Amino acid sequence: MTPVNAGSARIVLGPIVRYVHETEATIWVQASVACTVTVLCDGQECSAPTWTVHGRHYALVQLAGLAPGRAHPYWVQLDESAVWPEQIEDTPSTIRTLPRGMPGDGTSRPVRIVFGSCYRTGGQDPESVKALGPDALVALARRMRDTPDEEWPDALCLLGDQVYADLPPQPLADSLPRGDDGLPRASTFDDYAALYEAAWSQPDVRWLLSTVPTCMLLDDHDLRDDWNTSQSWREEASARPGWDILVTGALSSYWVYQHLGNLSPAQLDADAVLRAVLDAPSGDDRAQILDDMARRADSQPTTMRWSFVRDIGPVRLLMLDTRCSRSLEPGRRRLVDDAEWKWARELVLGARARHILIGTSLPVLMLPGIHQLEGWNEAVCDGQWGKRWVARGEKLRRRIDLEHWGAFRGSFLAMVDLVIEAATGPRPPVSVLWLSGDVHSSYIATASLDDHPEVPTAIHQLTMSPFRNPLPRGVRWAKKMLGSRFTAAALHGIARRARVDDVGMDWTIPHGPWFDNGVMTVELDEDHARAHIDHVPAGRDAQAVLRHTRSVALA
Repeated sequence: MTPVNAGSARIVLGPIVRYVHETEATIWVQASVACTVTVLCDGQECSAPTWTVHGRHYALVQLAGLAPGRAHPYWVQLDESAVWPEQIEDTPSTIRTLPRGMPGDGTSRPVRIVFGSCYRTGGQDPESVKALGPDALVALARRMRDTPDEEWPDALCLLGDQVYADLPPQPLADSLPRGDDGLPRASTFDDYAALYEAAWSQPDVRWLLSTVPTCMLLDDHDLRDDWNTSQSWREEASARPGWDILVTGALSSYWVYQHLGNLSPAQLDADAVLRAVLDAPSGDDRAQILDDMARRADSQPTTMRWSFVRDIGPVRLLMLDTRCSRSLEPGRRRLVDDAEWKWARELVLGARARHILIGTSLPVLMLPGIHQLEGWNEAVCDGQWGKRWVARGEKLRRRIDLEHWGAFRGSFLAMVDLVIEAATGPRPPVSVLWLSGDVHSSYIATASLDDHPEVPTAIHQLTMSPFRNPLPRGVRWAKKMLGSRFTAAALHGIARRARVDDVGMDWTIPHGPWFDNGVMTVELDEDHARAHIDHVPAGRDAQAVLRHTRSVALA
């Protein structure tokens, strides 16, 4: 990758707009050398020195005092040399602040949140398009350039698998070490940094990230496929040589490239890890601080919270980590441990927002057949069909990725109870929407509460993936079969035989599944919610152009 030239200092990656509110914003930059990063915006100059770790140089510039409700073009300097935009004629990058008094004033614009997951890095050449399909993020950026900025998204939610550590792109793969299976695998901080640089440096994607605020969660490929699927997976993986290097490389780089920008300026000022990093006397000391943080986050999940929350007008967006905070003990499995779940419940039930959006990499509501299969499998793994079936169930769980909310039934039941409590409480929201990815298909599920058919709250699962990593045709066929009513009914009967009881929620899949690369946008105002599904269809002459698939009224 060729950095932007600017005297002796160059931008390696970025600028990336991360947090944006009414008057505040943060912008993340990776530079080629230690320098001062300055952002010029709305008549202000806001600066931050870079800090160095593993020989790379980073800065997160905080901006305050911006005029609310406006699109602010901005420019970036490194040591007073202009570096961004690269060319005068380039489309300016923009910080689009939220309006004041957005909820309930009768004049506020809708909130638009675009989301998805699963992004394999590749070129735009015919060979890459044939292998990976057209790039939905490239298509989104190109459409935005031809759209008035008042119609742009207020946030882009990247719901996991931003990089594929176990499926690295060429030519990077040739420089990576080989795993037990002989295939290239990223492990160290440097390996992961190279993955992020490859993924986020494509010109259209780079402009997109420099303009739309981003919220990011990790999923398994951000570390390894099937990460923390079960206790047996973890025991085997952690016993292999190099596990410590992998954990420290994956989670310390995730903190730098993804997590840090999820935080508001106030949270950044209070963050103990960031304070330690900024106060450390050397890059080696910073690397040690981040390595220690990563080890603790892996072995003691309650010491590090990757989940976070953002309020955007009438919307509360809760981004919920379901990888690091898992409890894997058979019989007591949880996608979210008790401490994390208590925190999440308080944020949902204490919200005064009109819409509650819960971003979780794994869908809560799967295709009904898959949900029944996952419930049966967990019961079998816990011994409901006897000891002979435990090992068989565990083998099947890992082989076909039975690891969603239905496969951690304690967490699924807790989520259903939370929605019931919110929808039947004194201030029921207009909608509760789950935003998810992971499953390499897109669909909308519509749910109802068995014992509360009169509740006014609309409840939907919105699932969109991949941005760029389509399923093989055989797997698509299998998913369609599992989504059929006949298959779901048959698997429901089998699940009941394993003593898997029904829950207080029922749902159907009236829209989808679709399997092309794409993005989904949820549009919300005080009293309504709509979803817009767009895909970039694959084909012989496929281009990165979004085609509208469907719009759905949710509430």
